[in-house]
Amino acid sequence: MSRRCVVTGKGVLTGNNVSHANNRTRRRFLPNLQETAVLSDALNQSVRLRVSTNGLKTIEHNGGIDSYLLSVNDSKLTSEALRLKRRIQRALEKQVAA
Repeated sequence: MSRRCVVTGKGVLTGNNVSHANNRTRRRFLPNLQETAVLSDALNQSVRLRVSTNGLKTIEHNGGIDSYLLSVNDSKLTSEALRLKRRIQRALEKQVAA
């Protein structure tokens, strides 16, 4: 499993540890990823996602995972998020048809 946020796409960055003597050694900056269950109203179930804390804040700000995914352009989403978006769209179409 990669260290990448499903929502924001944040991943690992690299840089240097710089000592007092100005010695530089490579290091990695890891994103703050959390495995969370987000409730989807359209699917009527919770969906487990590996999301950064910033991504979780973005989801809450937009009113939930359903409204966030439907409002974002497909080119900005990861493949896992696109699959979830299509599932939500199909569920909403079934609700309208019924």
